[in-house]
Amino acid sequence: MNYLSQSWLIDRRHALKALGSVISLPFLECMIPLRAAERTVTPRRSAFIYLANGVHSLEYQILKPGKDYEFTRSLKPLEKHREVITPISGMHHPGGLGHHHNCMKIWLTGGKLGPSDRNTISVDQKMAEVTGQHTRYPSMEIAINQDSLAWTADGVNLPPLRRCSEIFDSLFGEPAGGKAARRRSLRAQGSVLDANLAEVRRLEQRLGTADKGRMEQYLTSVREAEIRTRQADAWLDTPLPDIADAVRARTNRDIPQTQAGDYFRTVYDLMVLAFQTDVTRVATFSMGGEGHAISIPEIGINQTRHQLSHHGGDPVYMEKLTQYDTFAIEQFGYFLSRLAETKDVDGKPMLDTTMALFGSGMCYGHSHGNANLPLVLAGGSGLGLKHGSHLDFNKDAAAFKGYALGPDGTLSTAHYQICSRPVNADARMSNLLAMMAQRMGVETDTFGDSNKVITL
Repeated sequence: MNYLSQSWLIDRRHALKALGSVISLPFLECMIPLRAAERTVTPRRSAFIYLANGVHSLEYQILKPGKDYEFTRSLKPLEKHREVITPISGMHHPGGLGHHHNCMKIWLTGGKLGPSDRNTISVDQKMAEVTGQHTRYPSMEIAINQDSLAWTADGVNLPPLRRCSEIFDSLFGEPAGGKAARRRSLRAQGSVLDANLAEVRRLEQRLGTADKGRMEQYLTSVREAEIRTRQADAWLDTPLPDIADAVRARTNRDIPQTQAGDYFRTVYDLMVLAFQTDVTRVATFSMGGEGHAISIPEIGINQTRHQLSHHGGDPVYMEKLTQYDTFAIEQFGYFLSRLAETKDVDGKPMLDTTMALFGSGMCYGHSHGNANLPLVLAGGSGLGLKHGSHLDFNKDAAAFKGYALGPDGTLSTAHYQICSRPVNADARMSNLLAMMAQRMGVETDTFGDSNKVITL
């Protein structure tokens, strides 16, 4: 079966009726049958992978910009992927500086979160607004702990999946109770949304300015919920992908987190499978939040990542943190290998049309330094990305005098200063996210707190 030939169609008259006269709904691309809109287009995809608590910067930081850079110890597992990756140094989120508890929350939003601030939409969800009209699920959220990387337009954190069997069943399992029961449930949800919107119409005339702003946020949530509900209803008529028995056996199973390598690789296999069957084109995977990343006893690490990041100069903890970094990057390399060996609909490697961003919202975990973020962008050559170089924004700052080296020519602890305070104020991570959004078809010149769109 060619899964790209399946289509769904939003009924515009029904949507107008449901949303009421207070909303003028334009003719949307998602009202065009997929068969007419994307018959010959190879899908564009993006994946985002988060590593908590930064890295051991002294073993991670690449010193030389451009094509002739040398891989550091932590990044060595990616050397075989040199021509399809770009390590990036010197970026930060201005809104996150000094607020380490928000590092993961704003990693894909570029928002600014104070005590009373609401988060903004994450870039994966901006992408899903474009790609989700063509797939069974707009996006896929996976996380080791309870928080995902994905945030809706009204600042709601989308709940993640954790167990591999749960992820598989959510993508390829039949609805519990059957399709008819699922359809009744979805249509009941639609009726509730209709009733809520009717109540909004009655209240609107009496709202003050502040309440109208809150109500607009509410309406945004309702619009998103209605589109998701109607999309899920329409997809019930489309057969689920057929998964080979061997693939099912490898991915539809539960792996204890004490076997971290097997767990990570199975999650990556599920992400590749989701892209390959086109059930979604956008995925996020958090390997744990700043206080919740797991230990890796299989390689002798019994401490949590948070414990190791607060090493205080302890050489044993610093060594284990480097081992953890290298291990996590090695698993990311496995993901890239799987994408490279999996053929897309045009017969080319799926990595060509899949962008994968790996990194953290923190750099130096001991002092919660969240500048000079460790980032690696991979894939997407078919989307116009050119790799093979170390993209270093630190060197572009007038105040930057080079990396702090000790007498032996290796990085000294003075390097931690640029991991806590950016040397290039213009190098915002949102500039990278804006570029990625554009390559996915999002029509925008800005994203989050971006001040330009980088070229790559």
